Amino acid sequence: MRTTLTLDRDVAEAIQSRRRNGAGSLKQIVNSLLRAGLRAENEPTPARTYRTKPHALQLRAGFDPRRLNQLSDELETDAWIERQSTLAHDRS
Repeated sequence: MRTTLTLDRDVAEAIQSRRRNGAGSLKQIVNSLLRAGLRAENEPTPARTYRTKPHALQLRAGFDPRRLNQLSDELETDAWIERQSTLAHDRS
């Protein structure tokens, strides 16, 4: 395909620099750069590594960290009982 392109100054200078360095003809350089750009456009961007900074757990006095699961279970049970109680009250 034959076409006319108007290049931005910085792009034209980069292509001319490649030509001076012996990278090939104008046609070869432009086709190579366009292929690389189109290929990169379709490739997923690699995910950045997510890192967290650990912090020491500072519980208030009276909390036993070995019993936190039990506390969670008790709170969940209390919430369930409350929901059941509300449903029973709504039905009557």
